[in-house]
Parts: sequence; structure tokens; C-alpha cells
Amino acid sequence: MGERKARVAAEVGLHARPAATFVQTAMKAPMDITVARTSGGDPVSGKSILQILALDVRQGEEVVIKAEGEGSEEILDRLAEIVSTP
Repeated sequence: MGERKARVAAEVGLHARPAATFVQTAMKAPMDITVARTSGGDPVSGKSILQILALDVRQGEEVVIKAEGEGSEEILDRLAEIVSTP
């Protein structure tokens, strides 16, 4: 299982536009994708805007993104880039 840790750079955290962009990208992948705070908590589906928003991740916090399957490394790179882009 591949994983990436990324620090949230957007001023609004992982909310609104960054969350929508994240989910739209995740939806293009054929595998399950999960996101969790590195500080603890259960992972949520990276393909659910409501679950992503419910994480309430703020600017400067770190998340771990996981995916498994063919093409997972590429999608993880793209998703980590979205999270770490201001």
C-alpha cells in the first residue's frame, strides 16, 4: 500500500476549493483512497467531499493519503501536490 504525507498549505485548510479539487482527482482513480490526520483519527474516503470536510484539517496540519493498486504512486503524487499547494 502506497502512502504520502503532506502538509496542508492552503489558507482555508482542506476545505472548499482544495477539497473539491482533491476529490475530483481521487474520483478518477480506480482504487480506494483514504485520508487521515497524522495526529490520529480514523481514515476517511478520499472520494467523499463530506468526509474530507468533516476531517476539519487546517493550514499547517499534516495528512496521510493512502492508496493501493496499479497507478497508485502517480495518483498519490498528484493528491499530495494538491494538498501542499497554497
